[in-house]
Amino acid sequence: MEDNQLGAFLRARRELVAPEEAGVPVTGVRRVPGLRREEVAMLAGISADYYLRLERGRDRHPSVQVLESLARVLHLDDDSRAYLLGLAADKPRRARRPRPERVPAGTAKLVALLPLPAFVEGRRLDVLAANPLAQALSPRLAPGRNRLRDLLLDPAEQAMFPDWEAGAAMLVAHLREAAGADASDPRLIELVGELSVASPLFRRLWARHDVRPRTAATVPFRHPLVGDLPLNREKLLVTGTDGIVLVVYHPDPATDAADKLALLGPLAATLG
Repeated sequence: MEDNQLGAFLRARRELVAPEEAGVPVTGVRRVPGLRREEVAMLAGISADYYLRLERGRDRHPSVQVLESLARVLHLDDDSRAYLLGLAADKPRRARRPRPERVPAGTAKLVALLPLPAFVEGRRLDVLAANPLAQALSPRLAPGRNRLRDLLLDPAEQAMFPDWEAGAAMLVAHLREAAGADASDPRLIELVGELSVASPLFRRLWARHDVRPRTAATVPFRHPLVGDLPLNREKLLVTGTDGIVLVVYHPDPATDAADKLALLGPLAATLG
């Protein structure tokens, strides 16, 4: 994990902005991808020396006005802009030993009772609880597994998605958003270190510093028993926790997907 999160984010994002997109004339051969430091500084209306201090971590708390200007120059969307502001916020660091993620008893009971695939996901994308129908959907949706690790390293999980690399990119962006400015979380350090060694794709995606919150979406599963199975996914924050979410998959009613999900019921019964 980078100690200078703000500088690493600025450097990664400026390398993704083409000079033409920023209105910078291109002459000769450019030795660096994206925008140069001095170009970002000029477009943001700050000195090149000050911008260099930001990237090198010599100034970690620029004003909101400076951050807004940098967000504009770097073409950040609303999620990435909010992440940038959070990186520069003057807030106390977390304790070195964060509390273990535990599923509230009421949430665990709800997961078990839901007639839909449901599981509880921690801030580091660990599966903390899951019902049998979720495990019938994917055996990897089981307590103790990690969603990102499985998608990056398990061919059986990759086969369940038509474009698993796009799904991995989204999960990495979720992990970035959840991590925020906290570079001292032992669980995060462990996971990032493991995946950086094991997965070249993770290394490339993590270096981009993309940020996305965990939101609802439609997931195109490709199940080995029932075939294509598009399901709606809801991610609901569990109150009283530090970012734990309840994930529920559900089909549109009276559709082929609803019929196929019903076929997984007998398999779920054997796992219950």
